Amino acid sequence: MNLSIFFEPLNEDVFATLSKPRTLGAYISRFVSKFPDWRAADIALLGVGENRGSSHDQTAEAHTATTPARAVRKKLYGLHKGSGRCQIVDLGNLRPGITLEDTYLRLKEIVEVLISHNTIPIIMGGSHDLEYGQYLGYEHLDRVVNMVTVDSSVDMAEDTEATPNKKQLRRILMHEPNYLFSLGQIGYQSYLVEPEVMATLEKLHFEAYRVGEVHRSIQEMEPVVRLADLLTFDISAIRHQDAPGYTPANPFGLTGEEACQLCWYAGLNDSLTSLGIYEYVPELDERELTAMTVATMIWYFIEGFYHRKNELDFNSKLFTKYAVAFNEAPDKMLFYKSKNSEKWWMEVEPLSSEKGRRIVPCSYEDYLQAIKGEIPNRWILTQARIG
Repeated sequence: MNLSIFFEPLNEDVFATLSKPRTLGAYISRFVSKFPDWRAADIALLGVGENRGSSHDQTAEAHTATTPARAVRKKLYGLHKGSGRCQIVDLGNLRPGITLEDTYLRLKEIVEVLISHNTIPIIMGGSHDLEYGQYLGYEHLDRVVNMVTVDSSVDMAEDTEATPNKKQLRRILMHEPNYLFSLGQIGYQSYLVEPEVMATLEKLHFEAYRVGEVHRSIQEMEPVVRLADLLTFDISAIRHQDAPGYTPANPFGLTGEEACQLCWYAGLNDSLTSLGIYEYVPELDERELTAMTVATMIWYFIEGFYHRKNELDFNSKLFTKYAVAFNEAPDKMLFYKSKNSEKWWMEVEPLSSEKGRRIVPCSYEDYLQAIKGEIPNRWILTQARIG
């Protein structure tokens, strides 16, 4: 497929001074005059200036103002390359559709093609409703998928007057065919979310973690991220001090370091095949601090990707198997621990004999809870979703 028809080339003059030896800019093949060979790449960067789904619509300014992706590239290209190899392409900036719906469908087609060829798209910029297009890119897989979103709020507004970037999660949940198995919400702030919305997530047996829980133990977020096929990140989840380039300003949230840690976990995740970072508004980023934060998040994702362990064969000798006995249902619980990474997984048996078992990521704390005779909440939620 000729993906180049969807993209505008980059201005080489902006990046020429950033391609110094041993920096990422020297290793990334980018679309300037010739479209890069994305089929041979591990990761593909793509900029999106589509903001019609937001109250801050800068689409009309896209060719005159600094776009989110342009600002991030200027920082990312200047960062030093990590220890792994580097097969990355920059496809340029997505040409927005005539309508917002057209942009969703374009993004769907691009994500679908890239992940079908084992190339991970990293979407930079645009409003958070674009995660709907990112999610649609998985419809062709003919299997259920797992999604994780990092956001200070839960974008499930019912108000018809709400902007699209405040209600895309509801649209994802109502999409037919329904191929969403699980949703993990990380970093929400209770005073920004209606109780009815949280009740809905609970009824659907989805996981949700307040920002305070992330502060308390960022390590406990690793199994949540490890379950994801796709991850989306709303910059508003990061406190204003570390990323001021969004509106409305919020003094509370994740630190920049925590955001980078989550992206590192995402990069390490053998199952994750796309990343979207949304809601960055360069006009509000006077000292380019947000651009640097986002660039560093992408750097950690790339570095994590090149440290993947391919730990998906639980019958191999790379895993130690633990069985925990119970006096009642379930009569036993199986855990797997990787000898390489020391990460944990647990096996969940379905309620119905017609459904197959699932092995899902968990933490060492889940194992400790089981040997105390308590069933981990993560096990209960997974079994409820399996049915």
